[in-house]
Amino acid sequence: MQIKKYQGKSIAEATAKVKNNLGPDAMILSTKKRNGKNNDPYVEIAAIASDYEGTSDTYTELKSDLMSIKEMICILNNSGGMVEKLIMNPPVLNIYAKIIRSGVSENYARVILERAGAFEVDPPETREITLSVAKEISNVIKIDNSINAINGKQKIMALVGTTGVGKTTTIAKLAARYMLKAQKKVGLISIDNYRIGAMEQLKTYANILGIPCYPAFNRKDLLYVLNKLENKDIILIDTAGQSQYDESRISELQRMMTDELEIRSHLLLSVSTSETEMNKTAVNFEPLNFKSYIFTKIDEAENHGTIINQIMKKSFPISYITNGQNVPEDIEPASKEKIAKLVLDKK
Repeated sequence: MQIKKYQGKSIAEATAKVKNNLGPDAMILSTKKRNGKNNDPYVEIAAIASDYEGTSDTYTELKSDLMSIKEMICILNNSGGMVEKLIMNPPVLNIYAKIIRSGVSENYARVILERAGAFEVDPPETREITLSVAKEISNVIKIDNSINAINGKQKIMALVGTTGVGKTTTIAKLAARYMLKAQKKVGLISIDNYRIGAMEQLKTYANILGIPCYPAFNRKDLLYVLNKLENKDIILIDTAGQSQYDESRISELQRMMTDELEIRSHLLLSVSTSETEMNKTAVNFEPLNFKSYIFTKIDEAENHGTIINQIMKKSFPISYITNGQNVPEDIEPASKEKIAKLVLDKK
């Protein structure tokens, strides 16, 4: 293994030299601060080309713990005042790069590392730091298991969210899970009066599952249909997709599903949307008193760290995540371990 060393007055300068000489996929072995003549400080980076082929598995095993130049550049662009700390802690530097590249914001990445005690161990061990960070990410996450708890009392749930977030498909997935896995009697209601074909789509799923499905165009209709489904264990309500900026329609939905009806709302957020829009949705839908997040379209998102950003900005538990269009397969109850893995397994 041919290790080359590059020096610069700053880590950015040394990184640029590595990239120019070994290419953008070069792997960094170490970063150190040194003093030269007259005690002038400089940064030294030891690196190897990414196309190195060893005669054993040593390099392959080692490579997973190294950092690429791409990750280093990402850090330089996002680490703010943490560069100095990170230079002296390569294992921390590596995991910080993974967190940032997964979409976790610099501020929250910093909080997670500090809470995990990443800078308190000298020298830090990669495995120990990774486990500590994974644990801290898990501590941030709250899980809502009540959506699965059936205690004999009828459960009425409404899925709310913006247009195209996947409410109707998620309703079908949940209905199938409750029927096939929990052996419960399920009824469906659509109060989506704006989208052409919304009721037809939900009825198609209902016919496949062999369960009743009714429309409700106003509060009077909703009360009538709820009474008609009083013998069902679970009632799932599909709502119209609302723009997070359309406060009047959100208020209309709030008036229709008043508190005395004991309807628990759950907010769907697409992980493939921007972080800003995701948070704006949560803020503007809060009048509906939703009880949990359901994160959808995991499979369509390149980065999953936005989940962490959202729950650190506005803390609500997570009940489900969805990862495809297949009914009923592509849905699973949220777990701390699963979400932490999505963040830390960023390549």
